[in-house]
This record gives sequence, structure tokens and C-alpha cells, in this order.
Amino acid sequence: MAADLAGTPVSGLQVQLGGDAHLSNFGAYASPSRELVFDANDFDETLPGPWEWDVKRLAASFVIGGQALGFSKSVIRAITARAVASYRTAMAEHAKMGFLELWYRHLTIEEVRELGGIDHAEMAMRIDRFAKKARSHDSLEARDKLAEEVDGRWRIRSDPPVLFPLRDLPKEYDAAALETATIEAFERYKLTLSDDRRKLLNRFTPVDVGAKVVGVGSVGTRCLIMLLEGRDRDDPLFLQVKEAGASVLEAHLGESEYATHGRRVVEGQRLTQAESDIFLGWTEGGPEERHYYVRQLRDWKGSVATAGTPKQAGFYAQVCGMTLARGHARSGDAASIAAYLGKSDVFDYAVVAFGEHYAVQNLQDYDAFQQAIHDGRLEASEPEPLT
Repeated sequence: MAADLAGTPVSGLQVQLGGDAHLSNFGAYASPSRELVFDANDFDETLPGPWEWDVKRLAASFVIGGQALGFSKSVIRAITARAVASYRTAMAEHAKMGFLELWYRHLTIEEVRELGGIDHAEMAMRIDRFAKKARSHDSLEARDKLAEEVDGRWRIRSDPPVLFPLRDLPKEYDAAALETATIEAFERYKLTLSDDRRKLLNRFTPVDVGAKVVGVGSVGTRCLIMLLEGRDRDDPLFLQVKEAGASVLEAHLGESEYATHGRRVVEGQRLTQAESDIFLGWTEGGPEERHYYVRQLRDWKGSVATAGTPKQAGFYAQVCGMTLARGHARSGDAASIAAYLGKSDVFDYAVVAFGEHYAVQNLQDYDAFQQAIHDGRLEASEPEPLT
């Protein structure tokens, strides 16, 4: 989509792009002050660029998502327009704020509860259920799911093809050398943290390392998880060490100012996200000196189910739009963007039209993809059934 967006008109106003602003890239996580906050989650593609690109990507995702859920064209149009209108009105509010006020602005789950648009009792029930589930996603839960106890000590469990402790890697891999390289990279990562957070992390002892298969968008990149222990064996910490490649936006916006892509991701996330993980940092290492960023594997992280009613989708679109605007306002000129957007819904429906056209292209691209498989130009195999 970056190549498609590169040919579209822009205002010339720049922000720190999230780079992957689709409806499934928003959710909740724990702030350093232990509030459950709502924000964008992943920033692998982050780079400075035109604010319109993120807005158009968000709109297209709501059109495509609405089609997948079987909503009517008029309903999809209303939901998508609500996302864009929410961005526009939130940007106007941010334009009136002082820089420090804007910097401290974040959206808590409790504030989401008060936004309205859904029956209050239903909203309270859904928010409470979501918050309870999100808060259960912590290192203790991760330990119970990803580790096993052997001879009184915890270690990462073997669960192929999703999870491989380094000790169980195939013989062609030098597991000992890889573990050494990982620990060396871990020590370099610590230097990217502030002194107080580095001292906190130093109170934990690395126990085990494993390789973990990650989500669809990151297949093919390396991802390691580290199990550490704090006060005792019931005080675990899981860190995710995720490979960072070049942003897809760089081909159209130029290279990042940072020497490593791990730092590009971290600095972009810190600038865009209202509250970042206290252990967010970067490193590089291994025989090929790959770039990585590091964060907690699970810290109250919760995602929103993409299924639901039109009313629920519309409410979610509103929250995503206002969240994207706050992220852009932290790095861009909110007053200029707000002035460009204006007070009418002209921009809203122009972007809706873009999303509708892009949804058509999305289906055409998928048809071309399937045809390439059918013609033998792409090799594909049926997945083995789960047992």
C-alpha cells in the first residue's frame, strides 16, 4: 500500500507515521503508572511522512473490515466516515492545547467507557470484561503458557513449530553460539534504557531463551523471547526480542535518520505512543548483525475483536480516529493540519471514497495473488490440519 499511497496528493504537512494504521493495530496495554490505556500497538514501519497516509490506510481497513463482516455499503460508509471525522475533530481539539498538555494526553480505558454512542450498561459490561482479560496478560500468565518447570527451575517449553528453546534447535544451528550472541546483544540493549530502568532490569537474571514464530505480518523475521527471574522463581519477566527490518515507507520517503532499524522503531514509538513500555529499547547482534527492538512480551496487552455489530464498529472507528490524531499531533503541526481539514465533512467523505476504491483494488490484488498460485508462478501448499 505504501507504493499506492506514494502517488496520492498530500498537503505537505509531516508527522511521525505509525506506518501500519489499520483497525487491528490498536488495543490496550499497561502504562508505566499501571493504567490500562488505549493506543496503537506496533510501529515496525514508523517513519516521518505525510499524515494523510495513515488516515487513508485506517479508512481503507474499515471499508475492507466492514465488507468482511457483511455490512451494507451505506453502513460501511457511515462507519468509515466516523473514523475520519473523529480524527478531524480530535485534531481540532489538539490544535488548542499547549505542547506539554498534548504530550501528557492519553486515552485510558475509563475514558473510553465515557465516550458514549453505545448503551451505558452494555459499554460497562464490555469494558470491564475487556479490562479483566487484558490485565490477565502478564508475565505470570506467559510463564504458565510458554514455560515448564523441570527439576525445580522454569525453562521455556518446546512447542514446535511455534516455539523452540535454543537448546532444542536443529543440529545445523550452533545453539551455544546463538545463545552467547543473544546475551551479548542483551547487554547492548540495556545501554539504550535510562539509568533507572536499566538498574531495575539488572535485578532480573536471564534464565532461558527461545525462538518464537510471530504473527502473519512478521513471518520470516527473527523473534526471540527471554525468560528472566527477579526476586524468586515466582517473579518472572518475559522480554520479546523482535527483528526490525527496513520500513516499507523508506522506498518512498527516504532512509531513516537512525543507524539501526531497531532504534528507528523505538524512537518512532516513543514519539507517537502516549505511554511506552518501560523496557522498550533496541540492539543488534548475531553473525549477520541484524537489528532488533526489545519490549515486554505481555504487559496487560489486549486487542479488540474485529467482529461485532455496526454500532460497535462505529464506536471503535471513533476511538481509533481520535487515537491516531493524538499520535500525529505529538510530532506534527496540529494547528496547520486542523486548518487544512476544516470544520465540514468534505475531507471525511473524500477519504471514504478513497477507502471504497482501495477496497476494490484490494480484491483485485487478492485475485491476482490467487491466479499466480493457480498458474504455478507462486508455490503454495495446504496447511496441515491442527491436532
